Amino acid sequence: MSVVTNTTTIGAIEAPSRRNTELALLAFAVVIPVFAYLNVGLALDGEVPSGMLGYGLGLGLLAGVAHLVVRKFAPYSDPLLLPLATLLNGLGLVLIWRLDQSPRIIARYKTFSPDAPNQMLYSAIAIAMFVGVLLLLKDHRVLQRYTYISMVAALVLLLLPLVPGLGADVFGAKIWIRVGGFSIQPGEFAKIVLAVFFSGYLMVKRDALALASRRFMGLYLPRGRDLGPILTIWAVSLLILIFENDLGTSLLFFGMFVIMLYVATERTSWIVMGLLMSVAGAVGVASFAGHVQARVDAWADPFGCATEVAACDQMSQVLMSFGSGGILGTGLGQGNSDLIGFAANSDFIFATVGEELGLTGVMAFLLLYGLIIERGVRTALAARDPFGKLLAMGLSGAFALQIFVVAGGVMGLIPLTGMTMPFLAYGGSSVIANWALIGILIRISDTARRPAPAPAPSPDAEMTQVVRP
Repeated sequence: MSVVTNTTTIGAIEAPSRRNTELALLAFAVVIPVFAYLNVGLALDGEVPSGMLGYGLGLGLLAGVAHLVVRKFAPYSDPLLLPLATLLNGLGLVLIWRLDQSPRIIARYKTFSPDAPNQMLYSAIAIAMFVGVLLLLKDHRVLQRYTYISMVAALVLLLLPLVPGLGADVFGAKIWIRVGGFSIQPGEFAKIVLAVFFSGYLMVKRDALALASRRFMGLYLPRGRDLGPILTIWAVSLLILIFENDLGTSLLFFGMFVIMLYVATERTSWIVMGLLMSVAGAVGVASFAGHVQARVDAWADPFGCATEVAACDQMSQVLMSFGSGGILGTGLGQGNSDLIGFAANSDFIFATVGEELGLTGVMAFLLLYGLIIERGVRTALAARDPFGKLLAMGLSGAFALQIFVVAGGVMGLIPLTGMTMPFLAYGGSSVIANWALIGILIRISDTARRPAPAPAPSPDAEMTQVVRP
C-alpha cells in the first residue's frame, strides 16, 4: 500500500469546506440584523416595518457579492472575517435606522433623517472597495514596494484637513475635508496607508531597533541613535493633535507604530517608552488646547459642567443611557439615547447599544470585535513572510486601538476622542476604510493558508513509492 502526500490536493479539499462554513455564517449574519430591524419596527409602531424586505435583500445582496468574490479570488482565506464584518455592518444599519425614526429627531428636523439610506449606499461603496482590493491586490507583498510612497501619501492625507478651503472645522476638530458636497475623513484611510509604511520600514530596520545599549530598572533601553523613528512619529502625532485637535487619530497613529515596533523587535522597553510619551504628549497638549481640555473636563466631571459645556452635556446623557440599560437593556427601539443629540448615530452610537441591549449587548458586540482582532492576529502568526506578519499585526492593532479608544471614551474610561466605532457608526469614510482593511487581511490570510505547490519532479530521477509493510 503506497502512501502519497499531496498538499495541493489536501488544500483543494479544505478550501470548499472553508467557503461553505463562511456561507452558513453569512446567512446568520444577514438574518440576525433583519430580525433586529423587525424588532425595532414593532417597538416603534407596533407593525412590521415596510422597508424590512428591501433592507434584507440589500444586505443579502452585498454579502452574496462579497462571498462570491472571496470564493473565487481568496478561497483559502479565513472564513470568519467576512461574516463578522457583515454582521456588525448590518446591525449598525439597524441602529442608525432606529435613531432616524426617533420622534424627537423627527420633531427637530420636521422629517425623517436620511442617514440610514445613506449608510446603505456607503456600505455598497465599501463592498465595492472590498471587491477591488481582492481583485487588484493579487499578492500583499506587492505593497512592500511602496513603503516610502505610502509614507508620503499618509502625510498628505493627514494634512489635507489643514488646507484652507478644503478642510472643515466640526466642533473644534479639523479632521474633515469637503469635496463636491461630500465630507471625507482622510484619517480613516491614513491608518491603512501608515500600516503599509510601518511594515516596510520595520522589516528593514528591526535588527537595528532591537539592539539595546544599557539596562535600566529591568528594561533594555534602545541605543540613542535608534530613537529617531519613535521621536519623529511622536512629534508628528503631537502636531496632528495641536493643529487638528484630533486626539483620536494621534493616539491611533502613535499607538499603532509602538505595537508594530514591539512585534518587530520583541523589546518591552518600546512599549513602556511609548506609553510614557503618549501620556506626556496628551497632558502637555491638553494644558493649552481648549478643545482637548473640554473633553478632559467632560471625562473628569460630566455632570458638573453639563449646563456650561456641550461636551459635558453629551457625556452626561451618554452615561445615563448606559445606566438605564442595566443588564438586559430596555429593548431595541425603546431607549432615549437620541437625547444625546448631535453625533448620536456616529461618535456615540455605542450608547444606544448600552441602553437598548444592556451590558449583555455591549459584551456581545465587544466579543464580535474581539473575534475580528483575534482572526487578524492569527493571520499575522500564519503569514509566511515578515512583511505580511507586520502588516496583518499593524492592521489588527489599529482596529483594536480604535475599538478601545471609542468604547473607552463613550463609557467614561478615557476622554472622548471623536473617532467612530468601526462598521457600527454612521459615516462613509469609516465603513469604506474598514472594509478595505478586512479585504487586506483576507488577502494575507489567503496567501498564508494557501498550500505550497508540490515540488517539480526531477527529470533524471526515477519515481519511487514508499511502501508500508
